[in-house]
Amino acid sequence: MQKNLVIVESPAKAKTIEKFLGEDFKVMSSYGHIRDLKKKEFSIDVDNNFEPAYEIPSDKKSLVAELKSEAKKANMVWLASDEDREGEAISWHLYEVLGLTPDKTKRIVFHEITKTAILKAIEEPRKIDENLVNAQQARRILDRIVGFELSPVLWRKVKPSLSAGRVQSVAVRLIVEREREIQDFKSTPSYRVTAVFLIPDEDGQMVEMKAELSKRLKTKKEAEAFLDSCKKAQFVIDDITTKPVKKNPAAPFTTSTLQQEAARKLGFTVAQTMMVAQRLYESGLITYMRTDSVNLSQLAIHTSKDAIIKMWGEEYSKSRNFATKSKGAQEAHEAIRPTYMENSSIDGSSQEKRLYDLIWKRTIASQMAPAELEKTTATIGSEGVDGNFTATGEVIKFDGFLHVYRESYDDEDLEQRDEAAILPPLKVGQNLDYQGIMATERFTQRPPRYTEASLVRKMEELGIGRPSTYAPTISTIQQRQYVEKGDKEGEERIYNLLVLRDGEVSDQQETEIVGREKSKLFPTDVGCVVNDFLTEFFPGILDYNFTANIEKQFDEIAAGKEEWTEMMHIFYEKFHPAVETTMNTKMERKVGERLLGDDPKSGKPVSVKIGRYGPVVQIGSADDEEKPRFSQLKKGQSIETITLEEALELFKLPRTVGEFEDSEVIIGAGRFGPYVRHDGKYVSIPKTMDPLKITLEESLELIKAKREEEAKRHIKSFEEEPELEVKNGRYGPYIAYKGKNYKIPKDIVPQDLSLEACLDIVKLQSDKSAKPKKSRAKKKTTTKTTKSTAKATTKAAAKETKSTKKKTTTKK
Repeated sequence: MQKNLVIVESPAKAKTIEKFLGEDFKVMSSYGHIRDLKKKEFSIDVDNNFEPAYEIPSDKKSLVAELKSEAKKANMVWLASDEDREGEAISWHLYEVLGLTPDKTKRIVFHEITKTAILKAIEEPRKIDENLVNAQQARRILDRIVGFELSPVLWRKVKPSLSAGRVQSVAVRLIVEREREIQDFKSTPSYRVTAVFLIPDEDGQMVEMKAELSKRLKTKKEAEAFLDSCKKAQFVIDDITTKPVKKNPAAPFTTSTLQQEAARKLGFTVAQTMMVAQRLYESGLITYMRTDSVNLSQLAIHTSKDAIIKMWGEEYSKSRNFATKSKGAQEAHEAIRPTYMENSSIDGSSQEKRLYDLIWKRTIASQMAPAELEKTTATIGSEGVDGNFTATGEVIKFDGFLHVYRESYDDEDLEQRDEAAILPPLKVGQNLDYQGIMATERFTQRPPRYTEASLVRKMEELGIGRPSTYAPTISTIQQRQYVEKGDKEGEERIYNLLVLRDGEVSDQQETEIVGREKSKLFPTDVGCVVNDFLTEFFPGILDYNFTANIEKQFDEIAAGKEEWTEMMHIFYEKFHPAVETTMNTKMERKVGERLLGDDPKSGKPVSVKIGRYGPVVQIGSADDEEKPRFSQLKKGQSIETITLEEALELFKLPRTVGEFEDSEVIIGAGRFGPYVRHDGKYVSIPKTMDPLKITLEESLELIKAKREEEAKRHIKSFEEEPELEVKNGRYGPYIAYKGKNYKIPKDIVPQDLSLEACLDIVKLQSDKSAKPKKSRAKKKTTTKTTKSTAKATTKAAAKETKSTKKKTTTKK
């Protein structure tokens, strides 16, 4: 009988903790929650104070039985799940399900898995915090109510199989609204004027110095007039200012900032970052990775200082504390940092090493001296010229934290600029000769689409969600196909360039690629329609302030300042009637349907809407005697932006392009894209070819290429059994028979197989797959028999092919 049983939620965490505890402790894992709300049922008794109906999933029942058995044997059970609300709820469920008692149960928490932290936690146990449990229950039950009551409304009004979620729907709204901003954006041009002056450097060599006009010129006429005024101008340095500048390091990582920086620097998705961070935490390498706090413990500050002095010297060290600024920060423990600051690197997978390196550098930099720079600004003017040019230079006097780490920014941040160059020696009153002055037409930039990282930042700014919700929220909206992550090819744009050189102004037309985007979040048509519907009928749920206020209420419950059931009553009294009203509201037109105009041939209305399998164009209506015609939208088309002409183009398929071997060659479009149909067979049309323009000759090339490919795949067939064929596949030769595939053993030459040998292989593999699975104990004894049977059949098939070879040789 073991004295102590420790239960954690993860096997990796259990393995790490086991190293630090003696023989008196047995560590087991609950593998997350051991019970939850029933999957396919509402599971909440609204009339009985929102009493939840929990169940133990079938795949957890044997584990629960094992935990119960071990708990009975132990003198003391230590519940050691994570210290956030989810972890507290896991401990509470374990306490309830295992039938534990207060005298035999202790709750311990720690924010790092080190021997010191574990032993200290055992010395300072506490009871389960029911306020944290209630906060988790409130979130789980409220989200279940929203999901279970809103989803059927979407099924009836929009499209079957849709679902809604409180935080997810708000995240989709952010992405949809950004997309609409982009669609409505009108770019305005202006002219940016830059000059290149020739100046002697310290060695007397003439070098270029770039300077920019302190204002933008609105029109081409203004730009031309300005350059004309500069033709004979004598430029002079009017003023030089030099001032010291200090740059301080960023705070250590929170969940949000880690997700953002890992996306920018390492290219990780938000979910990938959390998965790798979880592994690092459970291996005892970093502190807990779900936190809003930027605070560091005194131990971390001291060990960081020691590491900095040892590596780079005392002048690089500056200890400091950071204050948490995010809305409703709930996790008051510590920022994400390495557990041992002296370890600048670790053993592990490539991803683990890269993320750890990022965390270590960010933490160590936060305790380093500021970078000291000297910024020089030269103001250049001339009589008769309206405006001054400014040249800026920057010199790093002491690199400080920049020696280790430099923070990255999203493409929408103003901070992301080219570093200022070092200026040559300058003095006030110095005359300057210009080499060239350029007025370049520039355009205002539309708002950028969200990346996963910038969406997390926006959600944090608005107080939507908490550290534990960012990653699952972003994964969920993509899985539900409300949002898709993708790239956008840039478009060519012509801009005007006016150049003053040698007293003459030239007018040039240049081209540039604009709007290229990578790994951005785009709303799908379904996402836009669902968002618009929910915003119209459930504005409260989609309201940013409502979502943020709900999070604050969860915080109040966690702090013991509010009753969770009271909060649920107030919410449900407003929400449920809105659901019933919406469900009973009759719609004149299907949600999201948009009329484009009339078909010039039939005079019938043309509309776009969400169909059963996605966005479609419809010609006609359900009231017509003749059935409406439908066509799927092509990739890149949207029901919000498609025009009548573009919609009618989709109905030009199928079209006949000619005849081949006495059969028509038809171009069509199916669920999986455009195709060529000939003699009952289909060939996919590559994305590089336009199905509306493809010719008969090009179609025949595709048909012949397909035939050649199939000929290479075909090895052998038999007239006696037309359903059986020996083929070459991606993973080697196989037998195709009656819609199923059977692997050919490696020591058999497929070309030599007879029909009887093929049927033997089919029978053997069919019998093997039909047999019921045996228990592990019996498995070992039966494996040898199966192997010997397989060998015997294989040898027989090989023998038969050899005898066939001999016969053909004799005949010859």
